[in-house]
Amino acid sequence: MDVLSDVIAIMRTGRPRSARVQWHAPWGQRFPSALGSAGFQVILQGSCWLTPLGGGTPIALGVGDVVFFPHGHGYGLADSPAIPLAEPDCDPLDDAALYASASIGQPLHGTPTVTLCGGYQLAPSRAHPLLRDLPDMVHLPARLGHRAELRAAVDLLAGELDHPRLGTDTIVPALLDTLLLYILRAWFDEHPERSTGTGWAAALADAAISAALHAIHRDPAHHWTVATLAAEAGLSRAAFSKRFTTMIGQPPLTYLTWWRMTTAARLLHASDTPLSQVAAQTGYTSEFAFANAFKREYGTAPGRYRRHGHARTRNEEQHPA
Repeated sequence: MDVLSDVIAIMRTGRPRSARVQWHAPWGQRFPSALGSAGFQVILQGSCWLTPLGGGTPIALGVGDVVFFPHGHGYGLADSPAIPLAEPDCDPLDDAALYASASIGQPLHGTPTVTLCGGYQLAPSRAHPLLRDLPDMVHLPARLGHRAELRAAVDLLAGELDHPRLGTDTIVPALLDTLLLYILRAWFDEHPERSTGTGWAAALADAAISAALHAIHRDPAHHWTVATLAAEAGLSRAAFSKRFTTMIGQPPLTYLTWWRMTTAARLLHASDTPLSQVAAQTGYTSEFAFANAFKREYGTAPGRYRRHGHARTRNEEQHPA
């Protein structure tokens, strides 16, 4: 898998949710902060104002605007900055619903504002620095002729929510994952700081460092060294190590070990793969060496981590939020 796809696959947990909402003026809705989640809003019709919770200048949103909150920070939406925000007793992204359509307010007069919103659950224990590099809010204003694939994903998702049919339960999560990747791709492609030489936007735009990252993610079990990764990058060992560390914020082998442990944590949580196979898939020749490395990273033995994860999953299934 490529780096971005790999990161999302590792961090995503549960099933994403989405809703198409008609808002009838006057209206204002508070969307509280949610640890371990990310969310988005797309304006399909009309206009509204977004206000970051905790202070900040209101932002005018129009048709086609996309706003993404990668760290689950709270915000408010309203038809006017002067409208008070209602508490989320009518949250269209109720945890029990995979997808929904809702109409909020009294359709007395005027054209409603229509939004497409969605939420993703992320595993905080597997938070990747690629997402940590993102700001609290990513605003992708509508631009005629730009981001055609993002617009197409929005249209497809809105259509499924408008008219659910056979297969919608499978199509909606797939489209939500597709939309998430298109949002992140758009930000990384257009991020103005990608040329500063530091951070993941710069790393993914750098052909040499990107090649080394893809090699690590393609085969984390390989016996990588700084020299072999430098060869993937087409750089000398010293030049590669310096450039990688500057951009990523940690040396190549430190990142390699962290990614192996993150991959192992995902395998332990999501499968019953024997520990010996988890060790082999993450580059360890013995279960003992793997267990020591895993305990250094997570503070607990792999077996106990797996048991705790399975118990937490069963509890969530029996007592959904």
